[in-house]
Amino acid sequence: MSASTLRSPTGSVPDAAGRNTVARSVRAELFRLRAWPAMWATLGTWFLLATVFGYVFPYISYTTGSAGFSTEGQSAEVLLQGVLPESVPDVLVQGTPLFGGALVLVLGALVAGNGYTWGTWKTVFTHGRLRPTIGALLALAVIVAAMVIVTAVLCTAISVVLATVESQPLIWSSAADLLRSAGTAYLVFMMWATIGFALGTYARSAALSVGLGLVWTLVVENLLRGVGSALPLVQDVTAFLPGTAAGSLVGAVTGAGQGTPGVVDVISGPRAVVTVTAYIVVAVVTTGILVRRRDVN
Repeated sequence: MSASTLRSPTGSVPDAAGRNTVARSVRAELFRLRAWPAMWATLGTWFLLATVFGYVFPYISYTTGSAGFSTEGQSAEVLLQGVLPESVPDVLVQGTPLFGGALVLVLGALVAGNGYTWGTWKTVFTHGRLRPTIGALLALAVIVAAMVIVTAVLCTAISVVLATVESQPLIWSSAADLLRSAGTAYLVFMMWATIGFALGTYARSAALSVGLGLVWTLVVENLLRGVGSALPLVQDVTAFLPGTAAGSLVGAVTGAGQGTPGVVDVISGPRAVVTVTAYIVVAVVTTGILVRRRDVN
């Protein structure tokens, strides 16, 4: 038996193991998150908010004739149309820049930060750092995709029920519009999820990264946009912020302006796509650099 024959089995095993590490990491991370109450609480909160702000409040305003902060100035016909199946693409994305984005950022921060808080990354990184991190990010991407799909199904089901109750014809939106809205929601969610993951990796703490992320998304960016209306320099800076990019992307898809919280029309749709994608890339690369170059202790 030749020496090359003896070496080939031992040489192939590490290569095969290396190729399978990411897949195993994804499965392990999904298994861990599936049994994690915090994930279900975060997803459940999003589904509840999407239902309440997308359908419950508008429908109550339609039936009672009252107006809230999100429906003020809209006629009864517009309110009814907004809860019918033809408006599912708009409802699917309208809450993603602000409330949905904040919740997904929290989820990303918890996935990364709790690994340091609980000390699990110390054990996982003994077998390599980059592949388990990629596996965790891919698992997060799978969860976000499932989140978008479930939201679309939920919106469709509720709109069909309301259309039936109001004896309205079932007029469906085009598949292209629905796919465009789903893709937009996925991009926006992935931007906030990867930013949250990067914050959790940087802070090595779930609580600190969640706090920083929420303060930024819910307070700082809104303040900067408010100040920007009076200071041109600040306004130029806000055009490059993640919340502005997400809100502008959703605004380009739905055609909405300042009426929906978080939805803006500061930059064009194509530029918003590029900006959101750039934030995803930067967040992932930053996470990789932090994981590779820092001590896990």
